[in-house]
Amino acid sequence: MDQRVELSQHDLTTTEVRQAIAPHRLRYMLLAGTVAVVLGFVAVYFLVQ
Repeated sequence: MDQRVELSQHDLTTTEVRQAIAPHRLRYMLLAGTVAVVLGFVAVYFLVQ
């Protein structure tokens, strides 16, 4: 959470406004999804042959 509660959005710089906070687990979910897609394509490749 942003501890600068007293600042309005007009007081933030462009870089600060663009920053987002993602959960730490997100990288693992993205990795698992990518691995699942790759394994799916490999399975389809071998099933079609």
